Amino acid sequence: MQNEMEEKFEDWRGKEAIPGKHGGIRAASIACVVEIMENMVFLACSTNFITYFTKSWHYSSAKASNMVTNFTGTSFLLTIIGGFVADSFLTRFTAFVIFCSIELLGLILLTIQAHSPKLQPHGDNTPSTLPSLVLFTGLYAVATGVGGVKASLPAHGGDQLDSRKQGLISGFFSWYFFSICFGGLLAVTIMVWTEENKGWSSSFDICTVILASALFIFTVGFPMYRFRRPTGSPLTRIVNVFVSAARNRNRFVTDAEITLNNSTDKSIHHNKFKFLNKAKLNNKISATEVEETRTFLALLPIFASTIVMNCCLAQLSTYSVQQGMLMNRKLSKSFELPPASLNTIALLFMLSSIAFYELFAKRIASSNNERSSSFNLKRIGTGLALTSIAMAIAAIVEAKRKHEAVHNNIKISVFWLEFQYVLLSFSDVLTLGGMLEFFYRESPASMKSISTALGWFSTALGFFLSTVVVDVTKSVTGWLDGEDVNGSRLELFYAVLCVLNTLNLFNYIFWAKRY
Repeated sequence: MQNEMEEKFEDWRGKEAIPGKHGGIRAASIACVVEIMENMVFLACSTNFITYFTKSWHYSSAKASNMVTNFTGTSFLLTIIGGFVADSFLTRFTAFVIFCSIELLGLILLTIQAHSPKLQPHGDNTPSTLPSLVLFTGLYAVATGVGGVKASLPAHGGDQLDSRKQGLISGFFSWYFFSICFGGLLAVTIMVWTEENKGWSSSFDICTVILASALFIFTVGFPMYRFRRPTGSPLTRIVNVFVSAARNRNRFVTDAEITLNNSTDKSIHHNKFKFLNKAKLNNKISATEVEETRTFLALLPIFASTIVMNCCLAQLSTYSVQQGMLMNRKLSKSFELPPASLNTIALLFMLSSIAFYELFAKRIASSNNERSSSFNLKRIGTGLALTSIAMAIAAIVEAKRKHEAVHNNIKISVFWLEFQYVLLSFSDVLTLGGMLEFFYRESPASMKSISTALGWFSTALGFFLSTVVVDVTKSVTGWLDGEDVNGSRLELFYAVLCVLNTLNLFNYIFWAKRY
């Protein structure tokens, strides 16, 4: 991780940024406000799209489920592309403006379609070619925009703060994650109620106005921001280091000779991936480029160890919703809790916990003068452990729910599901929140966006892994072949996920101890 003296920031005129005038807490806080609004829009769509696709577009539940999974997974998958663009060719500010504009254009297209009968299905028929083309164009324009926004915005916010003040950086990422959760809370309450009671055309209208306002608020802060100019593709530099090391792999050289050719590597990973040292024999490869490659490689095992956790988290938007549909959701004689709002209580717990977490984290930080990498690694590991507990409880609750439904014809309360919702939500706070901060702090200065995008990329791979695990479980065991969850062995599937995540936890501990 480079310190502040090695990072060069400019103002909007291209001159050296002035501390106190450019950047700072005020500039970073704009990123949190914008994230509330953008995540509210994204989750208002993704959490309830399955209702839109089945009721308004007359797709089958299987088709609609795949459409939602593909949309959400693609949105997070594209964060890697967005991060690459932001780090390599554009400032993070410019990347956000471009990708947010793409997301806004996609949303405008969906809004126009929702208001135009000619661009919607006729009667109860599935849509024809033109409406489908407009729908998918709008959907994946939104997904593309989301990918770039989620990669560039947290890195841009972090760039506004002095990287030497690690407590300040950690505080920003905690409140940034608070903004993510608060936007989610507004989405599953106000926006879901709007979609269910006022219709999707009204929902799209509101979302378009909110996202346009977010883009306006972000651009208003332009004069106070500081910018780090891109230095070209970091992935190209990494490839060049590997190619140079491979070409010189048979050359015998001593450490002293490598030191003479280039300055020594001062990173904490200087004893790892020693084969990369031979890349320094190429005069065109600097020690900084080798250090950058070594640091990024060290992050990858931590990233890979979180994918299974996100596979478990994906069940909240699939099987948990199906469970909720067959449970007692009545809060009064005239009101039933919408399945998409099951996250509300969990999000409220998450929001309250973040403030307490900040106080707890600062107490630890005060004894060390800063929050160490090991603190965030422990935070991520705790999240992974909670995931295993959550899946074990989910299996027990499902066994109880099905027993009462099948044998006693009783629908137990939907609030039994809150155990898994709350635990998995806390796990997400610890794991994803820890990953965003950890990857930003530990990554090279030229790779902040693409490194923070790894947290979202893990979410995407977790969603896609969930599809694979479900398909394999179906073909091997037949546990999930029932017409609904009452005719399936969902509790055994949850038990399998518990075992997989526990094994993954041991894998994570192995790599975390060696970081």
